[in-house]
Amino acid sequence: MANSILSLFGHSPIKPLQNHMQTVLQCVELLVPFFQAIAKEDWEKVESTYNLIADFEGKADNQKQDIRLHLPKSLFMPINRSDLIQLLSKQDKICNTAKDIAGIMLGRKQVVPKKIATDMTAYVKSAVAVAVEAKVVIDELDELIGSGFGGREIDRINRCITKLEKAEDKNDKRQISLRAKLHEIETDLPPVDAMFMYKTIEAIGHLADRAQSAGEQIQVIVAR
Repeated sequence: MANSILSLFGHSPIKPLQNHMQTVLQCVELLVPFFQAIAKEDWEKVESTYNLIADFEGKADNQKQDIRLHLPKSLFMPINRSDLIQLLSKQDKICNTAKDIAGIMLGRKQVVPKKIATDMTAYVKSAVAVAVEAKVVIDELDELIGSGFGGREIDRINRCITKLEKAEDKNDKRQISLRAKLHEIETDLPPVDAMFMYKTIEAIGHLADRAQSAGEQIQVIVAR
């Protein structure tokens, strides 16, 4: 039934959007080995991982442009074109943020203080987990359309979004804890290094926020 409904829509833009989110997630997941390499001060590995992050960000950007160029002006689908463009934009901001974080850390050869290195790695992993949950929600979009926005599928998406919100809340709590630990040692650091560490922690939080926003865009689509 789902396939027959989707076939009425011709070339659905949903799968390219999901492929774009897959590329975004591949980009973001590289932040974990990136920060692990920083903790070891293995700058060759840091640079090579940054290059991979940049490659995935570039691939996501190309996918974004291709989707925008080929997205029909009017869609024979129960989804507003503007909502899909908004979702695409939110997805793209996730990997842009990942590249920005990695670029600043590499450019300054910013070392994470050893006293917070373990907490930083856990914090980065929790931010990546938010992006993973966002992708789970976005992967449900074609099933949602195929079900004709059926109640069972909407309930499933709402459960996925609840998991997404819990992952983001966990990241927020890790951010608060990490900032507090950095505050305890900031007087031992060069002032500029301390400032950039705070900015890095904030940027990782923004990445998680943007991932949550992308996932919750599906709620906007359902509401319409």
